[in-house]
Amino acid sequence: MRLLVWNKGIEMILTVCLSPCIDVNIEVDSLSVGKNNTIISKTIFFTGKAINVAIGVARLNSAVFATGFMYEGNGSQFEHELHKEGVPYKFVWSEGRVRENYKFIDHRSMLTEVNDISPAVSEQKQAELLDMIKNLSAKCEAVVISGSLAKGMTPDYYGKILESVPDGILKIVDTEGDRLLCSLEHGVDLIKPNIEELERTLKRKLRTKAEMLDGCRRLIDKGAKRVLLSLGKNGAIITDGIQTLYSKSVNVAMNSTIGAGDGMVAAASNALVKGQPLDIILRSGVAAGTAAVTSPDCISFNKSKFDEIFSTLSVKEI
Repeated sequence: MRLLVWNKGIEMILTVCLSPCIDVNIEVDSLSVGKNNTIISKTIFFTGKAINVAIGVARLNSAVFATGFMYEGNGSQFEHELHKEGVPYKFVWSEGRVRENYKFIDHRSMLTEVNDISPAVSEQKQAELLDMIKNLSAKCEAVVISGSLAKGMTPDYYGKILESVPDGILKIVDTEGDRLLCSLEHGVDLIKPNIEELERTLKRKLRTKAEMLDGCRRLIDKGAKRVLLSLGKNGAIITDGIQTLYSKSVNVAMNSTIGAGDGMVAAASNALVKGQPLDIILRSGVAAGTAAVTSPDCISFNKSKFDEIFSTLSVKEI
């Protein structure tokens, strides 16, 4: 546990990671089922969407605190990574091991994924985290909840978290489906789906820009104050139901897609906490997401690259 001494006047963001994971990326010459395979290179990331968000906020030189579930079997390395990034943290520790996801990439650039499931978390531990969030969020300006849930947990846990956050604290959610819909029942200041997540949440295809905007407005009708819709390499759209803005991303060398969406959430949340208008929130999100894809073997973005891209972005009303 690494705690932060809160100083009055600091704008603090609390991030809540409900399902941390270890991503193991393995490059092989060829992947042959039932045969011996030799590893060319292996990269390990200690990650989880809200953990990535915390690191992104810290890289913007803003104050952040990380919490959530962690597992006794192999979770200590997460503490090391957060300490290295200057992120204070306090977790609810449970029995078991952090899930491990394996990505095998062969010489044909074929990707084979084997994804694990988070161990179950007891009701006692779930209640303990809600109490922790209630206490920590009272000292913060915003709470970011993102990602999947541990085994056996139900989507309404997102709603329980938001109920534990005091009034007046900004609520930011990055998830999909029933978890997102449960969150919207409690009011959310910012959500960040991508097109596929929006389609899965609304259970329909969104093929045109008009259909995408209609999808965003449906989520606003359900309780979102702002929707930041990621369009991948094409940039993003943001709307509050009254004003709708678009920012096109710049062309960059794509070295990694790891953490791009989380970088977008980090920078957009940071701008929202600082009271910035929609256009700055949008540009911040696009700049961070774009900067993240330029960084190989990294789960976040470089601040100087963020600043460089941010300065080149323009916004238009649609």
